Amino acid sequence: MFIGHFAIALGAKKYAPQVSLGLLFLACQLADLIWPGLVLLGIETFEIEPGNTALTPLNFTHYPYSHSLLALSIWSTLLAGLYSLLRSGGKRAAMVIALVAVSHWFLDFLTHRPDMPITFNEETLVGLGLWNFPVTAVSLELLLFSLGVWIYVRQTRALNNIGVYGVWGIVLFLLTIYLANILGPPPPSVTVVAWSAQALWLLVALGFWVDRHRVPVVEDRS
Repeated sequence: MFIGHFAIALGAKKYAPQVSLGLLFLACQLADLIWPGLVLLGIETFEIEPGNTALTPLNFTHYPYSHSLLALSIWSTLLAGLYSLLRSGGKRAAMVIALVAVSHWFLDFLTHRPDMPITFNEETLVGLGLWNFPVTAVSLELLLFSLGVWIYVRQTRALNNIGVYGVWGIVLFLLTIYLANILGPPPPSVTVVAWSAQALWLLVALGFWVDRHRVPVVEDRS
């Protein structure tokens, strides 16, 4: 998945309104932010194999330290723990951050073929393989993304034009990347993919920037 991960981050704003969208973006993409660095260091590997699945030519051959369920449980705990140390009284928010981070594995489990490791030794690899069913996979991801956007827009209020147009700019940017990945040609090399994936940090930065120009909507409980 791609925009499906961001959908979880957008929707999580309802349950942790004090947490910046940028941090939620970081959490939802934590696995994919760690992964390219490990690839460039030669610790994790993948291959470009057109036809590997109907929607992506990437064959993920070894990525237990970024994408196994055990690894993501550890990374999510560390991220949530760091938040708790820096923000006193944020136990619920820390829990939301941890759940958003570990949700990455479960969403990838839906779309990946059986290449998702559970532990570091990769003895068991799982995945439902929805990427081989493009209509189902794309429909599910677009539905999830639409729901996430709707929740975020409903739960926050723009302070200015940046808050208004910034959100829709992020939405358009994410959809453009998503369609380019689906409809575009296979990438030229593993290195290009790994370096291109570093652009995810830009989305994290945009999330922090736009969220500064929006505030949570206070519900009327009278």
